[in-house]
Amino acid sequence: MMKQRIKYGLILYGLPASLACLLLMGCQHPQPIGLHQPDPSHCNGIESAIDLRERINTLNNLSHAFYDQCYETVIKYGAKAQTEYRHKTYSALKEAGSIFVPDGTLIDYTLESYERGFLSFLLSASYYQLHRIDDSMVELRRLDHEIFTELYNYGEDSVNILLSAVLWEKLGEASEARVDWNRLQGQKELQKQVDEPIRTFASKRMGRIDAAENIRSDWKIFAVGRFPDIEWNLKFIDSENGYFSVTARQDFIPGCASDTGLSISTQSWFGKIAMRHNNGYHPLLNAQSWIRLPFGIAYSIIPLAAGAGIAVGGCVADAYAQGSGYICNASVKGGVAVMKQSPKVLKGTVHPDLRHWENLPSSFLLTTADDPSQEKCFLNLPDSDKSRTVKILG
Repeated sequence: MMKQRIKYGLILYGLPASLACLLLMGCQHPQPIGLHQPDPSHCNGIESAIDLRERINTLNNLSHAFYDQCYETVIKYGAKAQTEYRHKTYSALKEAGSIFVPDGTLIDYTLESYERGFLSFLLSASYYQLHRIDDSMVELRRLDHEIFTELYNYGEDSVNILLSAVLWEKLGEASEARVDWNRLQGQKELQKQVDEPIRTFASKRMGRIDAAENIRSDWKIFAVGRFPDIEWNLKFIDSENGYFSVTARQDFIPGCASDTGLSISTQSWFGKIAMRHNNGYHPLLNAQSWIRLPFGIAYSIIPLAAGAGIAVGGCVADAYAQGSGYICNASVKGGVAVMKQSPKVLKGTVHPDLRHWENLPSSFLLTTADDPSQEKCFLNLPDSDKSRTVKILG
């Protein structure tokens, strides 16, 4: 009888525990790709969090809004960001003052060319999802203008051109798409950005468009992974274009192409950030960084001098008082601790402006396959990226 009670007790108390474990395990696994179900109620919360004065936060919230299908929010605030963040505003006082503080402290952030292009893509895709086709085409033409116009931040970008080609096809404009496919497969300026499989795919796509083949254009676009964090260090060897070494914490995945689709990394976007202080790209930022360096060295001497003073002064005082050496020992330790802050002061002063739109993927997957499991380029992704793949347009 006692054994029977124990058995029932284990069942009674073990069943809820097992269910709880199963639920916990379920929470720990990501949703399968394609089943991402954004909550429309988030739109009001996202919109209330947007403050156009906080430029990077605004850009991150615009990505969040698009992923959560808050297309009206993207259109409302994305258009404002396009206007306000597009041009650099010069101020002699701020430019001069920025020499004495870390880069970007006093200057408002200006969109990089790839960020202007991607913002135009988000706006175009939002109009497309709302069935406002003419507005979608207008923004897509603006995308083309943004990545080719030589503003303060300039330069062509393979990722946005590929997104543009695919969206033109979804809009039924094969001739417009062909222009972008042609850029991807043959333009010299983009050859370093575009992997060979993608160029080959673009060439084949052009041939099929020229042959008036009935090609599938029901593209699905997925955001894969997360744009990596950026690290930097001082590098004075080979420093003609600045003394910064800028690296990404994670490697980017090489481009992939199959019969049904392709994937492309956002490494070219990272490249624009890494070269921000190069003389050939931004002479003003390059000059400011070199002018800032002597101030950083001067600031870093202060903790060195202070630390040395603490160490020497403590030992002198200890010797004068004929002490046991405890004060001298403590002074040396304290002085060394202060002196160790010198490199941090130097790096803090010369810190480069690495601000960027953070809520971005590490790559995009574009496919005409009915399901990602049928797409070779998806199957080639690492498991960590597969678990962080979200359908953003389909």
